[in-house]
Amino acid sequence: MRLHPGEPEAVGWRVVDVPAAVRQLCEASPEVTGRPRVIAIDGRGGAGKTTLAERLRAAVPDSAVLHTDDIAWNHACFDWGAMLAEHILRPLHRGAAVDFRPPAWIAHDRPGSISIPAGLAVLWVEGTGIIRTELAPWLDASVWMQGDLDEQDRRLLARDGDSAEHLEHLARWMLEELPFLLREQPWARATMIVAGPAHLDHDPEAELVVAPPTSPGPGG
Repeated sequence: MRLHPGEPEAVGWRVVDVPAAVRQLCEASPEVTGRPRVIAIDGRGGAGKTTLAERLRAAVPDSAVLHTDDIAWNHACFDWGAMLAEHILRPLHRGAAVDFRPPAWIAHDRPGSISIPAGLAVLWVEGTGIIRTELAPWLDASVWMQGDLDEQDRRLLARDGDSAEHLEHLARWMLEELPFLLREQPWARATMIVAGPAHLDHDPEAELVVAPPTSPGPGG
């Protein structure tokens, strides 16, 4: 399996049903009351983060999904942590609702806003770079999706195409992604590793392939 520099291959893979995975993630923060649990889902493009987030959302009544792409839109690849914390995670930790228009949405006339109601049980936050040091105080549990980079690249190109513009965007993205992930080591911080895509036989509608967190790699 080809992985990021510094990322150890997870071991101890096993198949669990989705409710069992949700219980493990929620039990990582048993003290949470009066606000949603904030559970992060991190991994590269093509790993299946959005699909996993929707599967977990469907398994938990009164939960919702936030995509970090909406925070990063026309803003930055990774330099959005402070904005996410201040305008979304901080009010959620107070038990308040969120209705936020990022500055880039205003500048580019993007309609709507990022709206999260009060009273949720869980907010699933999915996106590359969500598991990071500056956001650790705001996250109650997290998932890192580990998979072969070549397979994830194939899935990403199948999803988004291989136009010159897209390939140029991917090249720029990787210039920031590689050092960011090597520094942050999200695979070592995560509560749970999920295979993305999965490599053991399982029911993709009802089960996940999971492993314990891996140790930090060189430089971690």
